[in-house]
Amino acid sequence: MEAGLMPVVHITDRAVLRYLERAHGLDVTAVRRHLAGRLENGARLGAVGVTIDNVKFVLQRDAENVSAVTALFPQWPART
Repeated sequence: MEAGLMPVVHITDRAVLRYLERAHGLDVTAVRRHLAGRLENGARLGAVGVTIDNVKFVLQRDAENVSAVTALFPQWPART
């Protein structure tokens, strides 16, 4: 490494989330409950995606659960 250059540090999404939770008081559980409530009707109707506040949530099913697995800009297609 050249003198004076700092190594690039990759910050994971989990680290950002935990920082917001612990340093800024973000209530992750409340956000999770809010989103689950907003996604519930679409999940019940069999949707593979639901848009909330201009963000597209991709839903994935297994034998027992429906999970929101990612959130995309609405113009981005979901990979199937």
